[in-house]
Amino acid sequence: MGPRHQVIFEDSDEHIDALTLAVRSHYRCPKEFLNFCLAGDLSRSAGFFQFGSNTFCYGRVLEGEHRAKSNSCCSDIFLKASAHSSQVVLPFDPNEVIDNLRLERYPHSQMTKYERLLKSVYYYLRPFTNQSIRICVQKLRASRGQAREFPHWPVDTSVEDICERLLLLAIKAKGLDSIPFVWFWPNGARGCVAMTHDVETALGRDFSGRLMDLDDSFGIKASFQIVPEERYTVTHGYLQDLRARGFEVCVQDMNHDGRLFDNYAEFERRVAKINRYAREYGAKGFRAAVLYRNLDWFQDLDFSFDMTVPNVAHMDPQRGGCCTVMPYFIGDVLELPVTTMQDYTLFHILNERCIEPWKIQLERILAKNGMAMFIVHPDYIVEPETQTVYKALLDTLRDMRKHDSVWFALPSEIDTWWRARSRMSVVQEGGSWRIVGEGSERAVLAFARIVDGQLVYDLSGTSNQELQLCSVDNSHRRIDGSVAKPSETNWRLS
Repeated sequence: MGPRHQVIFEDSDEHIDALTLAVRSHYRCPKEFLNFCLAGDLSRSAGFFQFGSNTFCYGRVLEGEHRAKSNSCCSDIFLKASAHSSQVVLPFDPNEVIDNLRLERYPHSQMTKYERLLKSVYYYLRPFTNQSIRICVQKLRASRGQAREFPHWPVDTSVEDICERLLLLAIKAKGLDSIPFVWFWPNGARGCVAMTHDVETALGRDFSGRLMDLDDSFGIKASFQIVPEERYTVTHGYLQDLRARGFEVCVQDMNHDGRLFDNYAEFERRVAKINRYAREYGAKGFRAAVLYRNLDWFQDLDFSFDMTVPNVAHMDPQRGGCCTVMPYFIGDVLELPVTTMQDYTLFHILNERCIEPWKIQLERILAKNGMAMFIVHPDYIVEPETQTVYKALLDTLRDMRKHDSVWFALPSEIDTWWRARSRMSVVQEGGSWRIVGEGSERAVLAFARIVDGQLVYDLSGTSNQELQLCSVDNSHRRIDGSVAKPSETNWRLS
């Protein structure tokens, strides 16, 4: 098995309090505003606990405060965190907890031996089955995961919730009016949207031209993830056509057989070929087939960014989820998590032919100023019925682009921005704050402050617009401004 590694947090100077690294990495705020310390010795073993209502965490805490499973009985230790004498005193290590969530280092995030055996049997028998049989098997597995309380379906923002609550405590501890930081997206955008297309069969490859026409008609550009071997022939002309029209080429697995992460020796053999295809295609991005993953092995990928890790994976073959709607580093690779359900899940697992589930996910992501990453397969929208659904999604996104401050970007553009932002700093000059670093001309200075007990963001470069977080109204507000009823945020297999 390959070596384990930690998420990289910037500014890891030995004189900086290590407990603040995750929060400072998230906000890019000056280090002097954050001063965290532990309330005492942490437990030897890790477990689940809550840090505020419905925010599940996994890690070591003060002895006796965690549970083996994630459920409503978990201790809420938010009140055990205190802010006084300019310090935030914590009953857990926030870096460890955020690391555990992003890297899926918690129980039931990885496949058990029994699940791996079933997976092997499934892929052995798969060539002898039809789509109806495969859908029945996938529905059965998905139904077993829907009842899980953690990660939260349909969108989990635990990492953002933790960072917000810690920053709120920091403001209280320091007795400050506000804390300056680098806004998450360029030019003050509220959030980010990225469209991606996984090409799985020759049918999808041959439909790519019409799909580009469709995307272009709504003003959307996307990345196409290409399977290099066995599934279909990949010609130089096909790749050139994608790029010539302003779309992006990424690599999708090697042969899409679901076996990439079965064992490390086989992974090493395959990843050497995958990396060669990356150079041949000029691809900066990667996605593993079926979103199978082992994050400890990602260091062997010769890509700038990956797009494999789901935000919440209750309906995917591999459970887990990174519990964040923001990009994050895994070693030198930038992870762009899949934050919305795939079209296959919508059409074949949930049997939906409407975009309401996507709209609810999209609004919850943007309520946290996050990144909405979509996967739509050209293979599954060839039929008029499913194509109509995709057009409705594109129409919604086009309206959003007209009326809302949302950044629509290719994955490589997000990668470039997030890497630049990770090197930016907020400095004080002449009594005012400004952002320095390469690419800072696109950055917007923001301020976090407390209003009526809640954290709000004030963007100095956008007419002091406030974006209130942690709000019940925001968490259930739709794209069109109406409020979703509780029943509308739960979908069951039919």
